[in-house]
Amino acid sequence: MRQFIYDSWNGVMNADKNPLRHIPDTNTRHMVLQVLAWMWCIVFSMWVGSFWIMGVSMIAHAFILAAIVITVATFETARRRPTFFTDFPTSTPSRARDMWMNGKRIKLDPQDKGGEHE
Repeated sequence: MRQFIYDSWNGVMNADKNPLRHIPDTNTRHMVLQVLAWMWCIVFSMWVGSFWIMGVSMIAHAFILAAIVITVATFETARRRPTFFTDFPTSTPSRARDMWMNGKRIKLDPQDKGGEHE
């Protein structure tokens, strides 16, 4: 049963396994799948009989799809550019008068007034 559910899911939702795989452009495949998802939101909400549910269903699907897109983008970035997540400085120097970095006080120019609010 588990394999049947897995194969059924991939047969519909995986653009590399369903008939959309014949469309050469990945972006076009994704757009067609998005349009189909919106269509099913509309059909389901009409079946339930409430246009209010259609709006909620569309918003919920948009959030779910956005979360999937962000996750895939993060995974792809980690795979293609693993240093992307480590290139950020561990601490950002501020414009305060007393700055400490790695347990040591940083000497500032006494003529420098500091941040924009001083």
